[in-house]
Amino acid sequence: MSVSHAIYPGSFDPITLGHMDVIERACVMFAQVTVAVAASETKNPLFSAEERAEMIREALPAGINATVKTFDDLLVDFVQREGAGVVIRGLRAVSDFEFEFQMALMNRRLDPRLETVFLTPKEDYTFLSSRIVKEVARLGGDVSAFVPESVTGKLRSRVSKSVKP
Repeated sequence: MSVSHAIYPGSFDPITLGHMDVIERACVMFAQVTVAVAASETKNPLFSAEERAEMIREALPAGINATVKTFDDLLVDFVQREGAGVVIRGLRAVSDFEFEFQMALMNRRLDPRLETVFLTPKEDYTFLSSRIVKEVARLGGDVSAFVPESVTGKLRSRVSKSVKP
């Protein structure tokens, strides 16, 4: 395993500017970053895994050392297939830590060579979550300050189709 390659997993439903901040900072730390979009079917995602992956690809700056892939199995299995040695996890608040810490310990138990690196987003994004962004969009709010420009229209269109009269 190489520590020059990191995996940043998540559901990214949809990707937010907080996620983008973590991706861009991880790309400074590691030679290669793979953004791993989890299928997360049990979370009833608004977008399919491939739609979410495509939105991330569209949002990534040109020339960035990041790729985007989807997965639907154990994260440690995906990390091993990719030949990475580090998992990146974002922490917005202390409330995220307990769950993320438990996941890191489980991943290490499943693969003792796997390390987890926690990154906090810029202060401007600590309140941001995909769940909150979707709720704002469903209620007709402007989400353009929270998601990449390429995501705004797709999100608005999707929530307008899912709102029941």
